[in-house]
Amino acid sequence: MSEVKKTLLIVEDDPGLQSQLKWCFEGYEVVIAEDRETAIAELRRHEPKVVLQDLGLPPDPEGVTEGMATLKKMLSIMPEIKVIVVTGNADTDNAVRAVGLGAYDFYQKPLDTEVLQLIVQRAFNMWELEEQNRKLLDRGAKSPLEGFIATSDKILQVCRLIEKVAPTNATTLLLGESGTGKELLARAVHNLSPRAAEPFVAINCAAIPENLLESELFGYERGAFTGAAKTTPGRIEFANKGTLFLDEIGDMPLPLQAKLLRFLQERVVERVGGRKEIPVDVRVVCATNQDLNDAIAESRFREDLYYRISEVTAAIPPLRERLGDAVVLARVFLYEFAAQQGRTLRNFTQEALRAIENYEWPGNVRELENKVKSAVIMAEGKNVTAEDLGLEEITSGAYPMNLRAVRLDAERRAVKHVLTVADGNISKAAELLGISRPTLYDLMEKHDIGETA
Repeated sequence: MSEVKKTLLIVEDDPGLQSQLKWCFEGYEVVIAEDRETAIAELRRHEPKVVLQDLGLPPDPEGVTEGMATLKKMLSIMPEIKVIVVTGNADTDNAVRAVGLGAYDFYQKPLDTEVLQLIVQRAFNMWELEEQNRKLLDRGAKSPLEGFIATSDKILQVCRLIEKVAPTNATTLLLGESGTGKELLARAVHNLSPRAAEPFVAINCAAIPENLLESELFGYERGAFTGAAKTTPGRIEFANKGTLFLDEIGDMPLPLQAKLLRFLQERVVERVGGRKEIPVDVRVVCATNQDLNDAIAESRFREDLYYRISEVTAAIPPLRERLGDAVVLARVFLYEFAAQQGRTLRNFTQEALRAIENYEWPGNVRELENKVKSAVIMAEGKNVTAEDLGLEEITSGAYPMNLRAVRLDAERRAVKHVLTVADGNISKAAELLGISRPTLYDLMEKHDIGETA
């Protein structure tokens, strides 16, 4: 069964360009319109996801007034469409104006069909990605991995591990930097388990003073200490039949680690000031941003407790290692916060997207969420800019956005890496790359790479 062609609306009044563009996009279902009235009619009839529109339309073919009006009308009818405006050579000001009104991208004449095809294909890909996000946000039923959005291979592997371990009773250890979503994954373990209808009890071991943490976890008997006016169960007992999440377990004091180890071995608790053993049926999930092997070597963490809590270990990659996830997450946060604030923000500018891709995100997803939320409040235009995100200082040197630049960048990195591995030996480097010495020299000259790279 043949694949249904994607519909592309081309708004262009020049018959010659119409024919050229129709031939250029023969893989699409191309719909042609020559003016605003026809464009709006075809938009309503075919509901295309992407529009390629010339700004110079009749009755103002030498200006942009009619083109801008057409752009605004189309976006008012279908705010989610991707409009790529085509402008005259060096007409950057009007192109920027169009993007400010909500256009997805712009292209300046003369036509380079390969580049234009790439831009259109990227627009369709972006629309499909945003549509998936819209469906996720609009879905009424809760997802087992609710709030945890993953597209990169690294994080998808973690999600698959969580799905496998959740139905068991294995004690699970989640390792990752602050802001990577450890509690969301812990909740996913609970929601996917047979204990989903029972309590999920979370406690941050680093947020509670050392002298109070024991009584918080294990509870206390009346009169156990000054102020203990009544017998109070601890968090472990509250989690009976459900899941106990011990966040930042690497900060747990050593004396309390011994008591936790006994609980994990015997599945009984003794309240502070009590002698009675209370059996508790609870699933335990732990998390930390520390390197527990270093903590063990420095005698800050018990080795036997480490083996007890790490029956299954999931290492959550930081956002900077999750290729493509930052942009996807940013768009989801944009839709969510714009709806909350009653804003009509549609997208990020290209500079903002490059800034999001290029930034290291030391605070991970939590930092990204906070920056997008602030940007939604502060943004003055229809699209969020890099300045709104507070990332304008790193937009230069961003990751290349077009295919040719990506290929050149990958080629340069590969040559430099192999030369380093070969310790500057040209013959060995050429052999590793599977090319001849002259070809390698040509590549080195092309990318201005010295033999000591």
